[in-house]
Order: sequence, then C-alpha cells, then structure tokens
Amino acid sequence: MLDLIIIGAGSAGISAYKEARKYTHNLRIINDGAWDTTCARVGCMPSKILVSTANRLHDAHHADRVGLNLQIEADTSRVMTHLRALRDRFTRSVIRDVDSWNPEHKISGKAKFINANTIEVNGEQLQAKAFILAVGSTPRFDQGDQKALGDRLISTDDIFELPDLPKRLAVIGSGAIAIELSQAMHNLGVEVTTFARSRHVGILSSDNLQNIAQAHISQQLSILFETLPSSMSRDGDEVVIDYQDQQGQAQTIRVDYVLSAIGRNSLLSTLDLYKVDASFTDVKKLPIHDDTKQLGDYPMFVVGDAFSKNPIQHIASYTGKHVVSNALNYPQVEALPKLSPLAIVFSNPQMAIAGQSKKELEQRNIVFITGFQSFENQGRARTLGKNYGGIEVYIEKSSQRLLGAELFMDSAEHLAHMLSWMIAEQVTLEDILDRPYYHPTLEEGLRSALKHARRQLRELG
Repeated sequence: MLDLIIIGAGSAGISAYKEARKYTHNLRIINDGAWDTTCARVGCMPSKILVSTANRLHDAHHADRVGLNLQIEADTSRVMTHLRALRDRFTRSVIRDVDSWNPEHKISGKAKFINANTIEVNGEQLQAKAFILAVGSTPRFDQGDQKALGDRLISTDDIFELPDLPKRLAVIGSGAIAIELSQAMHNLGVEVTTFARSRHVGILSSDNLQNIAQAHISQQLSILFETLPSSMSRDGDEVVIDYQDQQGQAQTIRVDYVLSAIGRNSLLSTLDLYKVDASFTDVKKLPIHDDTKQLGDYPMFVVGDAFSKNPIQHIASYTGKHVVSNALNYPQVEALPKLSPLAIVFSNPQMAIAGQSKKELEQRNIVFITGFQSFENQGRARTLGKNYGGIEVYIEKSSQRLLGAELFMDSAEHLAHMLSWMIAEQVTLEDILDRPYYHPTLEEGLRSALKHARRQLRELG
C-alpha cells in the first residue's frame, strides 16, 4: 500500500508532490492531461500577457493625459502569436520541472475511486493510506448555448488559441476574468460587448468603490448591466445575439465569438466519490473542512480550485504544500496555517482586496471605521495621467488595527501586497502612519485614507 496518492498536477498538486517526497518515496501522482498548470497554460500568465500588451497600447492612445500628441498606427496582427510564444515559455518551465521527477512516481491517466483506499487508473488498481485531491476545475458552459454555437462559443481555456484577434466579441460575465479580458480586448481594438447578470464588476465589495469602478469602466467599455442574451444563434461564422436593453427595447448584435466567463466547475465530479460514500453525489455539498481541507472523516484532502472559495494560484500552492502533513499523519490532522488574504484583478485600473473585505467585516459584525481617499486629485496619480479610482482602509474601532483594504487604482497590485503584509503583522493605524511616505508617490494616497480614518476615530472619542 502506498503512503500517498496525489490526483492532479496543477499548482496545488505540484506543490504537494514536492513537499511529500521530502518524507516518503512510496507515493504516486496521477494527472489527466497536460503536466503543467492552469495558471501557466490558460490562466494567470497568458491573460496577463494580453493585459500587458493591451495596457501598453491604451497608454499610447491616451498619451495626451501627459502632454503628448501621438499618432498611433497599431498593428495587432502579432499579438496572439506573441502571447502563445511567451505562454509556451512559461509552460516549458513547469514541464522541465516535472520531467525531473522520479518517473516511477508519475502516472498519466484518469483516476476513479473504487472505495476509500482504492483507485483505478488505466485499468490498474492502486491503494493508499491517504489521498490529496487536486484535480482542478473546468470552464462552466450553458449546454444549450454550446450545442447551438459550436466553436463560436469559447471559454478562457480556448481564447488564447485564437489565431488572431477577433473583430467583434461578446463576453458573458463581469467577474475578475471577464473584466480583465473584456478591457484587454477592447484596448486592442476589438469591438467588445459585455453582458453582466448583476450590477457588479470584479471583486470589490464596497458600494462606494463599486460605483466608482462601474462608472469608470463604463466610459471605456460597452457593458450591459443586469442584462443577459435572450437568445443566441449561429449564422455562418457569426453569432446573432438578441437581448432587451434597460428600456425594454429589443436589440440585436452580431459577433465573431462569444466568450463564456461565468465561472468554473470542479473536476471532483470525475472521481466517482460516491463509491467512497453514497452521500458524495453532489460535489457542491461535499463536507470539506475549511481549516484542515479534509473530506469528511476520510483520509482525503482537497486543495486548489477543485473546491475553493478563493481559486488563486498562491493559495493553491500554499495549501498544497501544507496539507501534506495532514495526509501523511492521518488520522491526526491539524488546521492549516493561513495567509493574510490578498486578491488582485488586473483590470485597468486594477482592483484589489487586502485582508478582509468590507462585506466580510460587516457580515462578522465587526465595528470598524472606513478611511477613504479618491485618486482623482492625488498628486502622483495626476502626474502619471492616471488620476482615477480610490482606496478604502478598514480600521477596527476598539484596537485601531488595520483589518482590510479595498483598492481601485493604478498599480494596485503593489500597494495591496504591502497592505496584506501589514495586516499579517497586526499593525495599528498609528504604526502605519508613523512610517516614511516619499513625495510624490501613490503611497501618499494611502496615508490620506489612513488620516481620514484617524479623524473619524478622534471625533468618536
């Protein structure tokens, strides 16, 4: 009997394997498909290549904001070729690492459970004392639309394989990936129409910042809030989309492709977990303990975006590594260490949440003060020609500790990291203000938000 079987070789599975082999070589890692990661192949990396190219062109088109008059003739014919070339470089790096592993440990195939200690793969049965399930997820589609539109309905797994940029694109969804790709395609000259089920963009939970983000993004992008297609049909190489606008009027558009960006479904459904426990028929209702990642009382642990409220690469890698201890020491399991929360959307400008969001704090009934600073007149942002957006910081009233922050601003990724690190150190408002703020920098906008919170605290006594 093996000590451990890891199913899935994405970010979480790779991290788990590297950690596990420090303690045992009596293990196997099984993977169905490419031995790389969602992040490198169809997620974080190719999307950010596209976003980076689009942002470079967007800045050139808006150079008048910094006193330049540029005549732009943009040839975007090489964009997708460049994207795939750089993407393939990242995936090759992952594959080189995997190729260095002990070949006896690796099995290519589709694993299915026979019982709590036995799986079948490629017609062979293997038994293990424990399992780490890191099977990942797959894009969610409306089956009817998929049948009607064929290859004109694409997902985030498909879009980076398009030979060229489309002329017209409809995007279904307004979450992080939908907004990133909608804006990037628009900034590269694609005619984009984005359909949003709700009045919400990205990840921001603050009503104030949501309103600011929606107003800003709507100036650039044709985004139809609280509107979904009433019908979609194929007409040759085009897709005909019918919908009702906010005034109730019938509208029709034609596009080359429809990008479905409405989320992903867990691949746990492929493992036949009902053979382990008859109650495990609905993967959305699996009794997975959030603190230990254990599935019920079984020697099984689920990591990565197979079952996660936060399908983020660094969390997948972190939990993949730390869950190994529980798997190898079962039935003695412990709560995994947790990182300070950090989420970033590479929109333009970027969105980010560091620590707890405003919504999370309100749901937990924590008494806190919100410090806000608009970046419309922030000095450094104005010199960059990127004076839009704002930042909110959330300060606990009793302890005056920084609990969280939400950002919609240029280069939010950097400030969000710093805030997340501060929150992990449980710093107070005065701790942060008693630090240097070089002039002129975007960080001075953070100081202004913190001072706004301090004024409110002083007024409250």
